[in-house]
Amino acid sequence: MHYLLIYEGDENWATKRAQFRDPHLAAAWAASDRGDIILAGALKNLDDGVISGAVLLFAGDTPAVAEEFANSDPYVINGVVKRWYVLEWVTVAGKEAATPVKPAANKT
Repeated sequence: MHYLLIYEGDENWATKRAQFRDPHLAAAWAASDRGDIILAGALKNLDDGVISGAVLLFAGDTPAVAEEFANSDPYVINGVVKRWYVLEWVTVAGKEAATPVKPAANKT
């Protein structure tokens, strides 16, 4: 299964995260090395380039791995993240899809 951990910040996200970035990245890379995180990164607004949050893609049997990461993340602990939540992402297309769905055969 895939789970998205969504971090929401405010307009000061980029400056608030600076002092906690290295410990956050160390935790993220450790989770990646364990196979928990597939991809992770900041969300940048297209109109003004401001970073206002992040998305982390997890693989696991339950959302617990993403929730545990968030609960111990320096960004969350130190108030950089104003809100976080986990969504199950039902991936159906692509090489890494957890529940691949192919199109039905064309019946003519």
